[in-house]
Parts: sequence; C-alpha cells; structure tokens
Amino acid sequence: MSDTIVIEEPKIQISPALLSELKTLVHEKGQVIVHCIQEADDITYIRIWPQTNLYCQHTDHVSSLVHAEKISFFPVWTEVYPGENYFTLIFSGLPKSCIVFDLIEHCDNEAGAFKVLSIPRNNTDVYYVKV
Repeated sequence: MSDTIVIEEPKIQISPALLSELKTLVHEKGQVIVHCIQEADDITYIRIWPQTNLYCQHTDHVSSLVHAEKISFFPVWTEVYPGENYFTLIFSGLPKSCIVFDLIEHCDNEAGAFKVLSIPRNNTDVYYVKV
C-alpha cells in the first residue's frame, strides 16, 4: 500500500514495563522495533511475509525481520476486527551510520504488500507506523 505514514506521537498505550524491556533489548542486541497500526473496515485477515526487511537508504545494509507479535507469518492468517489493529515487528539492527531507512514487505502479491519509506532514524530504534 502506498498510503503509509510514520507516526510521531501514537495514541496507543503500551505497558511501561514492556516498553522498558523492549528498550533494553534494543540497546543490548541492536534490534529495531516497529509498532504497526492497521485500520480495517470489516473483519479481515492479515499476515506478514518473512521477506519483510528494513533497507538503509545510504548503504546496502538490509535488516531482517526476526520476530513478530500479534500477526502471523505467511502462510498462516491472523483475524482482525474493524477499527485499529496493532502488531509489532522486530528486526536485526541497523548500522550506526544509517539515518533514514525503508520498511518493505515482499510477497507473492506485491499489490498487497506494504511499504513505509523514508523513516527517519531515532535514538531508541523504536518506531510507530500506520500501514
């Protein structure tokens, strides 16, 4: 989908304990965490393809998807309900020199894949995007 945006101040509430734990993981293991918000008009099904990556715009570095929460990996589907639905993607770390990156899902039906382009790097490597 081309209508993706990066959210600077999300409306969702994340458990402070979980957020603290995730931030620790980022600093200890160099992981990048992307919280995604997906809006549905009806009951539908979503999934993530393992070939979803982060691409540094200034180098040839690619960070691989290593874990996902509240969304299943292809070929399994996750049922979601009307309204905002949330899932989290965890990627291997980006190089320190990376200042802007793209999140791109690659799948058999590229029309159904999502892209979030030109995400500015922050000092926590925790991001919130609408897909």
